[in-house]
Amino acid sequence: MLKSIEVKAKTTEDAISKALSQLGLERDDISVEIVERGKSGFLGIGAVDAVVRVSYEAPDEPEPVSVEEAVEEKAAEPAPVPEKEPESAPAPRQEAPVQEKAPAAKDKKQPDGTQAERTEEFLRGLLERMDVNAEISITPREGGGLNVNLTGQGIGAVIGRRGETLDAIQHLTNYAVNRGSERRGHINVDAENYRAKREESLVRLAEKMAAKAVKYRRNMALEPMNSYERHVIHTALQDFEGVTTSSVGVEPNRRVVVTYVRPEEKEEKTEYQEWC
Repeated sequence: MLKSIEVKAKTTEDAISKALSQLGLERDDISVEIVERGKSGFLGIGAVDAVVRVSYEAPDEPEPVSVEEAVEEKAAEPAPVPEKEPESAPAPRQEAPVQEKAPAAKDKKQPDGTQAERTEEFLRGLLERMDVNAEISITPREGGGLNVNLTGQGIGAVIGRRGETLDAIQHLTNYAVNRGSERRGHINVDAENYRAKREESLVRLAEKMAAKAVKYRRNMALEPMNSYERHVIHTALQDFEGVTTSSVGVEPNRRVVVTYVRPEEKEEKTEYQEWC
């Protein structure tokens, strides 16, 4: 049943809001007809309020029934036939109910399943939502934690640009699996041994840039890298003769600079670092 009300306010929007408050409805439940637009007037003189007519669907109400009609309908109803009481039968022998043992309450601090099972369950659900069909291989890490390697078709979507997606998946996996667990362990997530291959290429890149720095006797700046990749570069060149490394810039544009150092300068710098 379609009903309508008229509401008056300073502006059209105020009038609509006022009508919604009165009816307790949402904006999509009504249709609005602007009866008169509001006018602000000049310095408040001649101001006219806006008037809107709001139509809405109201539930159909039953038609009223007179007292005479109600009495007639009551009289026309057939009288209920009393049911015969069944003959008394011997009461069946009741056996004592078997009490079932209540399941032991689980410790809320310990999540269900082992760390490897929870890791596989989380990654399988995540990969399904990414529409990636990959095999999950989980092995224990030395010193605790897990190594996870993902293999399959379309694994590039899991790795992402320079491993950024893979790093995000690793971060989410560690958070989801270790949350609420008293014993935490780092979970290293890899895909098609990408991290090992990337580390090898970073070492080769570091040695190549260091050789250029020594050859041309000038500093060489590498592309922006994350903290793990910068650590690989620093480690690869820590014993390289004639260069030192440092990180400059702000994330995510922080990068490694390979600096050429003459042999005598390097000795002075090493002696100074020993005293610091």
